[in-house]
Amino acid sequence: MRQRDELADVDALVLPGGESTTMSRLLRVFALEDPLRERLAGGMPTLATCAGLILLSREVLDGRPDQVTLDAFDIVVRRNAYGRQVESFEADLDVEPLGIAPFRGVFIRAPRIEQTGDSVRVICRFDGHPVAVISGPHMGLAFHPEMTGDVRMHELFLQHARDALESSAA
Repeated sequence: MRQRDELADVDALVLPGGESTTMSRLLRVFALEDPLRERLAGGMPTLATCAGLILLSREVLDGRPDQVTLDAFDIVVRRNAYGRQVESFEADLDVEPLGIAPFRGVFIRAPRIEQTGDSVRVICRFDGHPVAVISGPHMGLAFHPEMTGDVRMHELFLQHARDALESSAA
């Protein structure tokens, strides 16, 4: 999706990892910042991983002064808080809605959630910090679930999105 008219046809969205400042710049280049902000505020379910989480935050520490934040999550994040590319790592995570089997989280230049507001439900922590959160129809992850063969986080988001869409239609 690159055109603002295409956004109207989207029921749910995944904002992946990547480079958050580049994503921010492209939102402006393609005039998607305001329409996306409106759809997010209107309840469009969104899964945001790594850079996507940064984009949906309220505030970014160690970001660029002109970096876009879409304020879908009442969180403050720190870019690259877990280190540079060469310091990437994996860790077994206990994600509350997934039950007892750990989820292998892949952290690549990952952001750290430094603060959460009252509307944010933390569903997983690593080293004392939230790394997976839910707020309204949105789910945010500081790690990359797509880098494993485990689809449980994606299934969790799909169920969360279905529930959010059904409740907004009622």
